[in-house]
Amino acid sequence: METLTELGYTNLDADEIVFPYLGIDVHVSSTAFTIGNLEVQWYGIIIVIGLLLAMFMAFRNMRRVGLDSDRAVDAIIGGIIGAMAGARAYYVILNWEDYRGDIKAILNTREGGLAVFGGLIGAVIVGGIICKLRKVKFLPMMDLCGVGFLIGQGIGRWGNFTNQEAFGRNTNFFLGMSGGTVQRWIVYHSADATTGGAVLDPDVPVHPCFLYESIWCLTGALLLWLTLKKWRKFDGQIILMYMVWYGFGRFWIEGLRTDSLTIGSLRVSQALAAVICVASLVLLFVNLSHVKRMGRDYKLYVDTAESKALLAEADKRAEEAAAKKQAKQNPDAPTESVVAEEAEEASEQTQDEAADADQDSESE
Repeated sequence: METLTELGYTNLDADEIVFPYLGIDVHVSSTAFTIGNLEVQWYGIIIVIGLLLAMFMAFRNMRRVGLDSDRAVDAIIGGIIGAMAGARAYYVILNWEDYRGDIKAILNTREGGLAVFGGLIGAVIVGGIICKLRKVKFLPMMDLCGVGFLIGQGIGRWGNFTNQEAFGRNTNFFLGMSGGTVQRWIVYHSADATTGGAVLDPDVPVHPCFLYESIWCLTGALLLWLTLKKWRKFDGQIILMYMVWYGFGRFWIEGLRTDSLTIGSLRVSQALAAVICVASLVLLFVNLSHVKRMGRDYKLYVDTAESKALLAEADKRAEEAAAKKQAKQNPDAPTESVVAEEAEEASEQTQDEAADADQDSESE
């Protein structure tokens, strides 16, 4: 393998990140800006951007799966809170020796330390409970979340880029990268790295696993969105497709990483990804076969009377809210309801006059 020195990159700064085979050399600080003594990290900002884009997608497609956004918003917000808590708890539990007795360190997520699978578990548990309480159908909601998860993960992985983490073994692949922080990590942690026995060299590029996962997730988000829009056959299909897609990609990418969470020699996330992928693939085919056998007897939730009634109720609330807002902004102007009543009265008056005219003509 060619070394960074041979490729012309020596003495990299801590904030310097290079893709030597692409000729890219940039300086990116993990700190976006400071407020007094508080350092705001790019990691947190990027995670928030991913969450906001995921929420935007969910609300934009809410009616497509037959859900009332007023009811579902609580489940989405609760799911996000559960995701953040679950992601941190998963990471801390599997690195307990590093956090034992240090509450401040446990709560400090500004520099990373969030595990995707923990976030998924937390989001499903908390969001599912709120769906139950708010009487929101769980499977249609999870279909929305399947696309949202991939958007959030695809964007969020760039937080790993600014922290120079989530990288893999040495490589001469054209997307290979390195950085000052990457090199220092290898020097000080190579003995603890999960490399499957491979020796890490700080002077050789490494796999940008964050980039692989970002591309994989955003590609999956597009495919799942198209399926949601055109080809969804049953409630729950999109979330199962998400677990197959993400599970397969994560299994492959996790095998390249040097910082995997492990129990003994077992890469926990890789094993979990394999189980989720296989189990979801089986469930996907079972459900597709079941729906095919049912034919027209199967209805998506969006096509049920319950969903249509809830959406009609939501539309009525929106119209009433708009009328109240209009009346508040221009109290002298007639509201839509008043205009409708006046139109109805005028119509009735016209009908009465026409009836009287017919009677007069008959008497003549």
